[in-house]
Amino acid sequence: MQYDFDTPVDRRNTASLKWDKYSDRNIIPFWVADMDFNSAPEIQEALKTRLAHGVYGYTVPSEEVKQSVVDYLLRDHGYEIDPKWIVWTPGIVPALNLFCRAFGESGSSVMTATPVYPPFLTAPANSDRNLIQIELMWDGNRWTFDFDKMEEAIRPDTKSFILCNPHNPVGRVFDRKELKQLADFCVRHDLVLCTDEVHSDLILEPGLTHTPTNLISQEIAQRTVMLTSPSKTYNLPGLCCAYAIVENSKIRMAFRKVAAGIITEINAFGYCGCQAAYNHGEAWRLALINYLKANRDYLYDFVGKHMPQIKMRPMEATYLAWMDVSGLDLDNSVAHFESHGVGLSEGSFFGAQGHVRFNFGCARSLMEEGLQRMQSAVAAL
Repeated sequence: MQYDFDTPVDRRNTASLKWDKYSDRNIIPFWVADMDFNSAPEIQEALKTRLAHGVYGYTVPSEEVKQSVVDYLLRDHGYEIDPKWIVWTPGIVPALNLFCRAFGESGSSVMTATPVYPPFLTAPANSDRNLIQIELMWDGNRWTFDFDKMEEAIRPDTKSFILCNPHNPVGRVFDRKELKQLADFCVRHDLVLCTDEVHSDLILEPGLTHTPTNLISQEIAQRTVMLTSPSKTYNLPGLCCAYAIVENSKIRMAFRKVAAGIITEINAFGYCGCQAAYNHGEAWRLALINYLKANRDYLYDFVGKHMPQIKMRPMEATYLAWMDVSGLDLDNSVAHFESHGVGLSEGSFFGAQGHVRFNFGCARSLMEEGLQRMQSAVAAL
């Protein structure tokens, strides 16, 4: 089947978080991480069938949806799980917050590597935890962990580490060697690891594969809460369906305990979309990867030729480009680009001043217009 990613989808007046932010201004949004593509036809058909039933009551995960997760992880990532390890949540963000509440005590500390997805920086404080931020290190070829600084910064009250892999926003796919070193760090310091792997099916660089953290060693698997969802890959974030894989029963019980009375059932359409994505979405996903890779390459080429003041480093995964705009010497880079019709994510929200994030998960023509507007914004300086 041929899939159409080139025809722009009009999302205005649909109560879209992404587009309604600028409903009263001529600004194209490239900020929040949802794509401007229709979801796979196979997913749409499954949702239509569920809709036709007509009753949308409280819903529990069926054996079929649990099996779709089991089959997906084994087929796509070589990770064999027991269905009882699955803990369903309405999203990665609430799961991150649950994790911070579940481990450590009030006033204890959580470590992460920055820049990183903003909820990583806010979830610890929401749980009265202190955050230790260690900047990722550029080694001349790629972003990686700065283990020396991590060793220096860890404290006796540090109880957990939260990881994003593949990484949002720098786009790294951490390799097995790096993950083994991180796993050893967590074991050595008795840390519980939370790993957000929601971008694991959006690897753009040929030859790279995602390694689930739980496959690094049995030791790390027994102290890990692995978070993922079909939401980013299949553009389903509005269906609010994610899950954790937690092998250790004590950690799983602690995670469930803090969710009790707070996290409600996943809605019927969330489970339906998840099952359809994993069972029938692979052809669409492969076509999406090809389109996103071409978008990424076009974006890098355009910035290099027309906006050399903006620095970009190679990215391996996600549809989110990380741009160093410090050379533009702007007091408020996002406001400047907005004044020229482009809406971007502010780097300080990720823990990095002088940067912006650009979402290229959209029709090529829309991205081209956005880049041309950015070029005008840079020229205006």
